[in-house]
Formats: sequence, C-alpha cells, structure tokens
Amino acid sequence: MIERFLHHLRVELPPADETATIARERLREKLPRQTVRRMTHLGLLVGSTFDGLTLGTEDAVVYATTFAETRALEDFLLSFPTASPQLFQASIHPSAVQQVLIGRQQPVARLWPLAGRRRLVEQALLAALLEPAPRVVLTGGEERGTWMLAHGMSSPRSFAFAGLFTSDATAAIGRVGLAPSRGPEPGPDEPCPSLEEFALALAEHRALAWSGEGGDWTLSWP
Repeated sequence: MIERFLHHLRVELPPADETATIARERLREKLPRQTVRRMTHLGLLVGSTFDGLTLGTEDAVVYATTFAETRALEDFLLSFPTASPQLFQASIHPSAVQQVLIGRQQPVARLWPLAGRRRLVEQALLAALLEPAPRVVLTGGEERGTWMLAHGMSSPRSFAFAGLFTSDATAAIGRVGLAPSRGPEPGPDEPCPSLEEFALALAEHRALAWSGEGGDWTLSWP
C-alpha cells in the first residue's frame, strides 16, 4: 500500500459562460497584480486554487491537463500567417502552472507536467505518490474552448484544482491510496475517472475507488 494524505484543497468550478476577462476581475485579489493581466483563463483558475497554499523550495508540483490553454491555442492558430509568439508561449502545455509559479516567484524542487486523457488521473496520482519530496502539490484543470470544442479538442467546461499531499496523517482532510490489485489485471478499457470527474469528486468530498493499471486506487475522506 502506498498512500498520501491531503492537507490543502481548493477547486474552481466557474460558470460555463465565464471568460478570462470575467475571471480576471473575479480573482484579481488572489493573484499577483503584476502578472494577472497576462494570465490565461486556466492560469487564473489554477492560481486561485493555490490561494492560501505556502510552498517551499523543497516541495514538488505535479500538473495534469489534457488540453491545457485551449483559448490561447485557438487564437494562436487563427493568428496565421502572422503567428503570434506571445500566444504560442501562452499555449504550451504547462503554461497555467508556470504562470502561477513565476507570478509568485516561487521555485520548487521539481515540476512534473503530465498530459493524457483516458488514464491521466492515475498517472498524476502515481507521480504524486512516488515523488520523494515530503510535500507534493497535485494540480490540474482545463479551460473551455470555442471552435475546437466541436472537434473534440477541448474541454466542455473550465475547472481547476490543487491539493497538497504529505505522508503525515495528522489533521488530514483526505487520503489517496494505491494497493496491489486483488483481481485480474484490468484491461485497457477499465474505467478510470476523467480529470473532470476527479475534480468534481474533490469538490464534493466524494469517495472514489477503481482498479487501474497500477493496482486498486482509492480516494477517501474522514
């Protein structure tokens, strides 16, 4: 059994019609004033989930997203033939969490940016469980696209989450565990929570349990 205990949790589930401009105004007081105007929608949401979280240089961060900065990528593609370097920089995969850490001027021991779809949650949790740092922040999210949504290349909703995991069970608000599987090895189509489903479970403090490629996973609450 491998386990980590949750000590900080914030989840952002904004209205479907929220834009980066609206989010910027809503979250302005939670984010560094000098960088907030340049942040993407996902960067703003991830930044909000870091509110109240104090990081040290020995801490590690695991970041999970499937589509990342969809709106920046959409605008970058539409900027051709005079492609925008600024939009390209904003559209790269770990941009959201980088915006937050750079805005905070916060060095960390390691940053693990992960991309995927079907088993992304398992991959991110496994990275957090195996990370040698005593404190690991697991964060992730998506931002809703416009025309890319019709092509299945963006999330249908915007959301973000951040949780601080340690090996100390004292005063923990939740727990993630991985145990050797008691049944047959699951096939490639074995259900695994999507990133959105995982974020909703965190927001609702709802327990999860499933069999994955690495064993039996549980998310539990006191």
